[in-house]
Amino acid sequence: MAREIGEAGDAKSSTIKKHKRKKTKKESKTRIVHANILYDHAKGGDNPNRHYANNKIKTTKYTLLSFIPKNLFEQFHRFANVYFVFIALLNFVPVVNAFQPELALAPVVFILSVTAIKDLWEDYRRHRSDKEINHLDCLVYSRSERCYVEQYWKEVRVGDFIRLRCNEILPADVLLLSSSDPDRLCHIETATLDGETNLKQRQVVRSFIDLDAEFDPLKYNSVIECEKPNNDLNRFRGYIIHRNGRRDGLYKDNLLLRGCTIRNTEEAVGIVIYAGHETKAMLNNNGPRYKRSKLERQMNVDVFWCVIILLVMCLFSAIGHGLWMYQYGDKRPVFDVLSPEGTDLSPVVSAIYLFLTMIIVFQVLIPISLFVSIEIVKICQVFFIHQDMELYDEETDSHLQCRALNITEDLGQMQYIFSDKTGTLTENKMVFRRCTVAGVEYSHDANARRLAMYQEVDSEEEECLSHGGTLPRRESLCSQHSGKVVLRSQSTKSHRRTGSRAEAKRASILSKHTAFSSPMEKDITPDPQLLDKVNDCGSQMEFMRFHSQLLNQIPPDLCDVFDFFIALTICNTVVVSSPNQPRQKVSITLQKKLRQKRFRTRNVMKSSKKYLDGCKDSSSLTTNRSSSQRACSSMLSSPSAESTLTKLNEEHFPGQGLQQAFSPVPPNYDQAKASAPDKCELRYEAESPDEAALVYAARAYKCSLVGRLPDQVTVELPHLGKLTFELLHTLGFDSTRKRMSVVVRHPLTEQITVYTKGADSVIMDLVRPPSGNELGKRQRKILFKTQNYLNLYAADGLRTLCIAKKVLSKEEYAGWLRCHLEAETAIQGREELLFESALRLETDLHLLGATGIEDRLQDGVPETIAALRRAGLQIWVLTGDKQETAINIAYACKLLDPEEEIITLNAESQVQPKLFILPFLVHRLGLVIDGRTLAYALDKSLEDKFLAVARSCRSVLCCRSTPLQKSMVVKLVRNKLKVMTLAIGDGANDVSMIQVADVGVGISGQEGMQAVMASDFALPRFQYLQKLLLVHGHWCYSRLANMILYFFYKNAMFVALIFWYQFYCGFSGSAMIDQWYLIFFNLMFSAFPQLITGTLDKDVSAETLQELPQLYMSGQNSEEYKPYMFWMNMIDAFYQSLICFFIPYFAYADSNVDLFTWGTPITTLALFTILLHLGIETKTWTWMNWTSIAFSIVLFFMVALCYNASCPTCYSPSNPYWTMERLLGDPLFYLMCIITPIAALLPRYALLHLTVLRTLTIVFMYESVCKYSFWHP
Repeated sequence: MAREIGEAGDAKSSTIKKHKRKKTKKESKTRIVHANILYDHAKGGDNPNRHYANNKIKTTKYTLLSFIPKNLFEQFHRFANVYFVFIALLNFVPVVNAFQPELALAPVVFILSVTAIKDLWEDYRRHRSDKEINHLDCLVYSRSERCYVEQYWKEVRVGDFIRLRCNEILPADVLLLSSSDPDRLCHIETATLDGETNLKQRQVVRSFIDLDAEFDPLKYNSVIECEKPNNDLNRFRGYIIHRNGRRDGLYKDNLLLRGCTIRNTEEAVGIVIYAGHETKAMLNNNGPRYKRSKLERQMNVDVFWCVIILLVMCLFSAIGHGLWMYQYGDKRPVFDVLSPEGTDLSPVVSAIYLFLTMIIVFQVLIPISLFVSIEIVKICQVFFIHQDMELYDEETDSHLQCRALNITEDLGQMQYIFSDKTGTLTENKMVFRRCTVAGVEYSHDANARRLAMYQEVDSEEEECLSHGGTLPRRESLCSQHSGKVVLRSQSTKSHRRTGSRAEAKRASILSKHTAFSSPMEKDITPDPQLLDKVNDCGSQMEFMRFHSQLLNQIPPDLCDVFDFFIALTICNTVVVSSPNQPRQKVSITLQKKLRQKRFRTRNVMKSSKKYLDGCKDSSSLTTNRSSSQRACSSMLSSPSAESTLTKLNEEHFPGQGLQQAFSPVPPNYDQAKASAPDKCELRYEAESPDEAALVYAARAYKCSLVGRLPDQVTVELPHLGKLTFELLHTLGFDSTRKRMSVVVRHPLTEQITVYTKGADSVIMDLVRPPSGNELGKRQRKILFKTQNYLNLYAADGLRTLCIAKKVLSKEEYAGWLRCHLEAETAIQGREELLFESALRLETDLHLLGATGIEDRLQDGVPETIAALRRAGLQIWVLTGDKQETAINIAYACKLLDPEEEIITLNAESQVQPKLFILPFLVHRLGLVIDGRTLAYALDKSLEDKFLAVARSCRSVLCCRSTPLQKSMVVKLVRNKLKVMTLAIGDGANDVSMIQVADVGVGISGQEGMQAVMASDFALPRFQYLQKLLLVHGHWCYSRLANMILYFFYKNAMFVALIFWYQFYCGFSGSAMIDQWYLIFFNLMFSAFPQLITGTLDKDVSAETLQELPQLYMSGQNSEEYKPYMFWMNMIDAFYQSLICFFIPYFAYADSNVDLFTWGTPITTLALFTILLHLGIETKTWTWMNWTSIAFSIVLFFMVALCYNASCPTCYSPSNPYWTMERLLGDPLFYLMCIITPIAALLPRYALLHLTVLRTLTIVFMYESVCKYSFWHP
């Protein structure tokens, strides 16, 4: 592969010229990456990688120069800020100004400054984080020094060669070219990307696997063509083009992503493909989600009405002023304001000027501080939700996360909940329960009794349970829990109690745990009958192996048993590791020897060489149909297609079928060693709990997976010892095919065999029994029996998987392989072609058996669903499980009631749903619909009828639904019914549903963190949803709704005081209240108590809200904030302002007090009335409520006293000097302070008393019913 550097440089130059000459459409969608070391001495403009982003990370929004203009520009995106700045600037116009211009700017400047300081602090924190990351070290190859030198992350460029060491974090997206692992593997941990702590395998690019010497960057002469940067973590496509024109495919298993951690690999070398902000990790880093809540949308409508009221008041005042001026005729009033030219103004022009002046005077009607106050209250609410220890899960050391900061009140208004089943309602701990092999069912009664009595022991001395006296005790794996717990524990240390010995002890235990391997999951008690068959089959095969006899003497049912457990063992992507050296791959000497021997025999035959010219490529396969589908099992490497096709021509295949001769016994075979148990305990790193459950089930029958390499799998079988299967292809699982397959070369028969496992709905359709012979009759009988057992498993709520196999002849495999290679080398539509290639292989299968796996319900799920339903929430479950399983789980979790009638919609065509949707429109039933019928029901012509039926049903259960169907159902209900929706799930297949809903909740479960990363809120368990909605959701909605209404009332009441004065001053825009009080009344004097109430107030206790879920309906019906409430508050505000205005007016009538001596008591009375009004509305009093009210009163009097004492000639001829001091010595002032608030608040108090009395009556009735139901069941 090596070439001289000069030749490589010429190749690169010709390639560059070619790309400059031809700007094709394909090139606009791809990226060409060259090695930078070839251009170290060239000019900067000659480096073809110069246009790509560097690796410097900058997440800050501002610089020193751009901060002020950019921040102001962002703040002016909010219409309210633009409005208030306009009012402040309008006050600088002399003709229309109402206050001192500088003083009018104070509130706006204060609000903008507070927001700017907050943004600046957040940006500074981002800057410090960026600086720390950019100055991390890594090893980059230097051509001048001919070695790897340390450089900062920010200095790394696309095209650099990087050396990575164990436990090192990747600085960029790197294409793996070399690994110190003898199998050219690199293990990475992707917890920072998707939350999955189980190790992932990544493999060196195919053409670099066979290098015997250490990778030398100077000999690299290839060009990489790959896709443009994108945020899809599960896809990477491209080619590496060598000097001789050969192209090798690049896949996601060749790419190491930024932020991942290298594990179990001493060193690895790669070339940077994406750097900096073009890496997949950075493209996925969207931060918190921001949405507009329903309450905020309703508030904006009322803000609009406030604008209308403001304009009406200003127009009324302008007309009044014009009429007042008109009555004087030619005689102008003494205090008439002249025009700038010194001439008299006409009544019309004066009215226009007065209209603008009144906008300035009445500006407080639009609450400038409301928006800032809402943000502060929401942040405080999120903080207190996080502090709720009842939402903390000790087992996983995880807590509720709030990722959307501005929709907390929506939690109190939910109407529909859409939930996933697996991992959301269930634990996603897959426990092997039963199986059927060759038409015979094995109930595993002993294992069922173990699970019934099982209680996991959480102690340092935890040991595996014994399998019972009927079986010899096997060496079991170390008792280990989910490996996810470890990293989550590290990432949430802020929630842990430091200094606790119990916590330290627990952490030491959890640090040893592996995903999906709790004792409940892995300590399986085998069925005695099936175990006898396995031992019998193994002993017969051992005998025939030593005597090279044919397999036709073994009964077909035993052969099926043997293949069944082989399929369970090898048809997966489980990684084997050793607990003595955590996460270290188990090395097997025999595997290495076989691998070396295989590589030495790679000679190209003439028959295949012609075909392979120009289309040599890797024969591994990933069957993701689109970037939105997540591959649940990683694609493992396979031997080169060249080697595979060569062997097809070199080797002699025996006839097809099971009954074949064994291959000769290896010369180094030792029966004693083969039958002896492996002293090294193993543990399994599985990507899904289903895979782990099946591998542990096979191990219980002494069929153990002991090693996995990219091109071979080693298993240990009873009596046969260790066998190595050559792994030719792995066809990964995807949500469309709903199955996975492995293509292996059987070590005993040398046959190429396909083992397939998947959903029974697809596998059973792929089974094709031969016709017209005894074997066909037997297969049809097995097929019939297996289907019956599958129905029984589903009725018991078990997850079912079918296991099948297929033996390929040499011609069949060669023909499929050639088509498969064409699909892999295709440029356009490669995913679709690979998908079709997998479909062609997975046909005419031989059914081996089926498994039933139990996914246990989470704690508290039935009670949570019952409480949510009593709260008036409609719950729909959308699952991909088969119908019978989903129905059984629905009954177990009380979603379906045994007493209600169930409508089951299973249609084969679009005509059928029309027939049975209509008759049930009037019934309240339970609805169960499968995926195919759901696809028809979501059609435009049927969606309205489907919704009509669904609304009339108490529960809805959608089975076999795809991720796209889930999101379509949520969107349909949300848009058509105009309701508030919440979607909750735990897996990547729930992401689209979570994002479509008004509120998305992710469960931080065992399927990674994709759902959490896409959600607005994240919960450790489903049962915590009850308190999040019924308690915190209710509180957040009630607090904010009342606070918003209070803001509107307070501002309207204060503005109305000035409006009434206009009737006594000729509508001149004058105010009897001092300008300082006008400006700072809402900003300082009355701001703090409402923030405390909006954060801490509780209309009902948490215990009562959970005992009486029906109280949640008040939020669903928006009873705290209805449109009429806004107008009721406006009316009340105008009434209270009349009282606060006219009581001082009549008290000081015919007196000689000046304007401010009369106006200051009005301000004081308004403050007392507003604070007392807040006190009436407050349901829960704390010391902070009392303190905030006392602080507001003291602050007002201190400012008034100091201001009046220090301003002798502020507003001539009116003078505020010593006004408050004189009032404090006047008994009339104290009398007004007592009478006025009482008179103003009497109607409000009476109305509130009646409302509270009615609420308490309802609560008492509910409590009485609950007590009666408890004592008289």
